Amino acid sequence: MHQLPIRASPRPLDAAKLRLICFGLTPSQVPHSVVRRLHVLRSPLSPVFSSSRHSTPRFAAVPFRSASKRYCSYRKMCRSRHAGLSGSTNITHGREVLPTNVKPLHYDLTLEPDLEKLTYEGVVVIDLDVVEDTNSISLNTNELVIHSTSISANGAVITATPEVLYNKDQQVTTVKFAETIPAGSRAQLTHTFTGPLNDNMVGFYRSSYTAKGGEKKYMATTQMEPTDARRAFPCFDEPALKAEFTITLIADKDLTCLSNMDVASETEIDSKTSLGKKKAVKFNKSPLMSTYLVAFIVGDLNYIESTQFRVPIRVYAAPDQNIEHGRFALELAAKTLAFYEEAFDSEFPLPKMDMIAIPDFSAGAMENWGLITYRVVDVLLDEKTSGASRKERIAETVQHELAHQWFGNLVTMDFWDGLWLNEGFATWMSWYSCNAFFPEWKVWQSYVIDNLQSALSLDSLRSSHPIEVPVKRADEINQIFDAISYSKGSSVLRMISKYLGEDIFIQGVRNYIKKHAYGNTQTGDLWSALADASGKPVQSVMDIWTKNVGFPVVSVSENPTAGTLRLKQNRFLRTGDVKPEDDKTIYPVFLGLKTKNGVEEDLVFDRREEEFKIPDFDFFKINADHCGLYRTSYSPERLEKLGEAAKRGHLTVEDRAGMIADSGALAASGYQQTSGLLSLIKGFDTESEYVVWNEILTRLAALRAAWLFEDGKVTDALKAFRRSLVSVKAHELGWQFSDEDGHILQQFKSLMFGNAGLADDPVVVNAAQDMFKRFTEGDLNAIHPNIRGSVFSMVLKNGGEKEYNAVLDRFRHAPTSDEKNTALRCLGAAEEIGLIRRTLELALSDEVKNQDIYMPLSGLRGHSRGVQERWKWLKENWDTIYKRLPPSLGMLGTLVQISSSSLCTEEQLKDVEAFFGPKDKKGYDRAVEQSLDAIRAKVHWLHRNRDDVESWFRKNGYLVGQKL
Repeated sequence: MHQLPIRASPRPLDAAKLRLICFGLTPSQVPHSVVRRLHVLRSPLSPVFSSSRHSTPRFAAVPFRSASKRYCSYRKMCRSRHAGLSGSTNITHGREVLPTNVKPLHYDLTLEPDLEKLTYEGVVVIDLDVVEDTNSISLNTNELVIHSTSISANGAVITATPEVLYNKDQQVTTVKFAETIPAGSRAQLTHTFTGPLNDNMVGFYRSSYTAKGGEKKYMATTQMEPTDARRAFPCFDEPALKAEFTITLIADKDLTCLSNMDVASETEIDSKTSLGKKKAVKFNKSPLMSTYLVAFIVGDLNYIESTQFRVPIRVYAAPDQNIEHGRFALELAAKTLAFYEEAFDSEFPLPKMDMIAIPDFSAGAMENWGLITYRVVDVLLDEKTSGASRKERIAETVQHELAHQWFGNLVTMDFWDGLWLNEGFATWMSWYSCNAFFPEWKVWQSYVIDNLQSALSLDSLRSSHPIEVPVKRADEINQIFDAISYSKGSSVLRMISKYLGEDIFIQGVRNYIKKHAYGNTQTGDLWSALADASGKPVQSVMDIWTKNVGFPVVSVSENPTAGTLRLKQNRFLRTGDVKPEDDKTIYPVFLGLKTKNGVEEDLVFDRREEEFKIPDFDFFKINADHCGLYRTSYSPERLEKLGEAAKRGHLTVEDRAGMIADSGALAASGYQQTSGLLSLIKGFDTESEYVVWNEILTRLAALRAAWLFEDGKVTDALKAFRRSLVSVKAHELGWQFSDEDGHILQQFKSLMFGNAGLADDPVVVNAAQDMFKRFTEGDLNAIHPNIRGSVFSMVLKNGGEKEYNAVLDRFRHAPTSDEKNTALRCLGAAEEIGLIRRTLELALSDEVKNQDIYMPLSGLRGHSRGVQERWKWLKENWDTIYKRLPPSLGMLGTLVQISSSSLCTEEQLKDVEAFFGPKDKKGYDRAVEQSLDAIRAKVHWLHRNRDDVESWFRKNGYLVGQKL
C-alpha cells in the first residue's frame, strides 16, 4: 500500500494571515490594516433576466440544481462492510453493498476507444485480498459485455472458464468457481470486455464538438460519480473500497490521452480495433482512491500550462474553444492549491493537476483526482464577453473542486449517506478561499442570500431530508445531490466555524485530514476532530442538525418588566401546516444575540421555550449576521423598529438581507401577514447595498410567482410597486459600464436594470430595445455582457418573431458557450403562444444538448402562459422525455421540478397529483414530492393572504386608477 508522507501539523496559523498567502506574501510583509481588511464575499445574480451562479434564480418555486452536481447497487447484499468505523449515526442498515469476502487492492486497466464506431475494448486485472474463504467474487458492471474471465490465486490459475452470472437490477456480476481460495490469499480477477461510448454523459462516454470545417468530432471522456465507474469497467464500485490504479489508454498518435496520474511511458503498438499502429500511453500508479474518482480522456485537445505551483497545472479544451479563455482558471488554480496546502497543512499528493472543459457534461464540474472535468462555461472565461457573475461562478467552481482534492479525494466518505461531508465542506471552503483571494467581492455577505437561503428553502418542505440521509440503492443517490448536501451542509459548517472560531475550526480540519488520509470516514470522525481541537461537545450539538430534517422558527416575545426575551422554537414548514409529529426535534440554536453592547456568540437556545436577559429593549436582534440555520419571528412592532435600526446603520448588510429573507419566508408560510412584508420592503427604498436589494427583489419575485394566475389588477399593482421601488435606483446607477466599476457595482447595475425592465420601466425598456437594434445591425459591443440576458429578455417580452429569431440566431452562432447559454435561457421570455411552442420544441431538438434542456424551459417561468404550456408539454411528451433522460441519470427530476413547481392553483395541484400518481417514480420521487410541496405552499399562501395583499395595494395606491 503506497502512501505519500503527510507533514506533521505545526501550531495553528492565524486565519487572516493564512489568507495573505493567496497574494504571494508572508504575514510579516503585510501591514495589520491589510490583515484586518481580509474579510467577507459572494454575489448571486439578479432574480430576473441575468445569468446567475445558480442555473435558476432562487425565487423559483423549488430550489433545484439545474446542472446537477453529478449523478448502488445490488444483491441480497451482505452486512455493511464498515460497521467498525467511528461515526455519529448508524444508518447502514439495509444498504445494498457487495459481499465482503474479497477486497480490491490494485486495478491494471487498459482501454482502447474507437471514436468512429463509438465503442471501446478493455482488459482489467484486479489484485484482490481474500478476506474469507471463497469460491465466488461479486463486483459491479453495467451495460458492459464481458468476453472472458479468469481467476488466479497465489500465482496459479484457478480457472479460465468460471461461471459468470449477472443481476441487471443490482448491477452485479458474480464469478463462481469450484476451487475454494483460502482467506489470506492474494488473488487476481481478469476480465476482457467491451462497452459503448454512450451519449448519456455517464461512465465512459462520447462528447462532441464542431471542427473548423463544420464536421462533428468526438472525444471520449468519463463521469463516474456516484455509481457509474461500473459502466466504464468491471469494478468494486463503492467509496470505501479504495484501491490503486494503473491505467493504459490506446489511441491514435495525434490524440491526447489523460488520466488521474502523469504519463509513465508511451509506446507504439498494433491496434486491436484497426489495422494500423497506435500509441499506448501508460500512466503511473495512483495512490489509494475510490472508483468514482477515476478518470480517463482521449481526444484532440489543446492546453495551456502554469508552473507557478509546486507541480504543473494545465487547462485543456477541444479545438473549437479558445484555450486562452482558460487563463483565469489556470492562474487561480495555482494560487488556490498553494493556499489549500497551507490551510490543510497537507501537500497535494499527485504529480500534476489537469482541468479540462468538456463539451457535454451533466454537472457543473467533477473533482476527479488530478483530472478535474468541467462544463465549458464553468472553466473558460472570455472577460470581454462574460459578465462579473460568470467570473465569480468560475472562481467558486474551481475552488470547490480543488478543495475536494483533500476533502473527498484524500479523505473520502464511507458511503453515499455521507455525501455532505464532501460537498458541504467543499462548498464552505470555496467561499472561504474566494473571500481570501477576492475580498472586494464580499462573498460572505452574499452567502446569506445564496447558500443559506437555498438550504432554508428546500429544508422548509415536508419532503426534505436530513443532511445524513440513509441511502440504500443506486437509484436513490442522484436525488441527494441537492441544496441539503451542498448548501445546508456548508451552512452547518459555517455555523460551527463561527461557534468554535475559524482558526480552531481549520485546525480541527487539519487534524481530521492528517488522521484519515487515504481512508474513509463518517460524520462523527469530523466532529471528533473538531471536538479535540476545541474542547467543546461538538458531536452532541451537531448530530441534531445532521441527523434530523428541517430547522426551527424562533418566535420572540418581549417582557420589558422582567427585562427578558421569551423565545420559543418550532419546526418551520413553508406550507404552514406543522403537525405534532413534524415538531419533535429541539434544535441547539446559536442565538447570536446582538444588542448595543455587541454580540453574544456563546448563547445556545436548546429548549422548547426559554427566557434570556437583555440590557434593554432599545435595540436587539437575534441571529447576528445570520450565521444560524433558523428563521426569527418578531412582533410587527419590533420588526418596524428593526427597519428603523437598519436606516440608522445599526444592522450589517447580512442582518438587513437576512431580516428581509426571514420576513418573506414567514409571510409565505403564515407566521406573518404579507402586508407586513410589503411595508418592510417599502421602508427599504433608500437601501444602498446590492446584496440587500437582491434579497428584496427575490422576495417580491416569490410573491409574483405565487400570484402569477391571480386577477390582473393585483398583478399589475405588484408590478407598479416593484417599479416604484427600483426605477429611481436603476436610473441613478445607470446601465453604462466602465473599467472603474467594481465587481459588486457591475452586478448591482445589472440587477436594477433587469428588474426595472421586468416592471415595464419605459426608459429602461426603450434603452434595451435601442441596444438590441444596434446589436442586430452588427454592433456586437452594443450590449454589455452584464446586461445581455436582461436586454434579450426585455425585447423578447415586448417583441415578436423578428426579435425571437435574432436571439435564436445568437444561440446558434455566438462564439462562446456563455453567450450561447444566455440566448438559450432567454428564449422563454417570449409570450406569444407560437413562440412559446417553438421554445418547447427546441428543448427536445437535436440542437440542444441533453445537458442544456433545462435552459429554454426555465425561461418560461416568468409568465402564466409559459408556465401552463410548459406543464402541458411535459405531459404530452412524457414518454419521449423519460426515454431521453432516464431517471437513473439524474436529470429527469430536474425537468419535473422545472415543469411543475411554478404552478400555483388548487386545480393545477390536483392535475400534478393525478399525472404522477400512477407512475413508477423510482429515481425522481423526491422531485415530484418537492414540487407538490412547493405548489401546496403557494396554494395555502394565496388562501391566507389574497385579500391582505390586495388591501395593502389599495391602501398604498398601487391598484389601477391610483398612482403608478
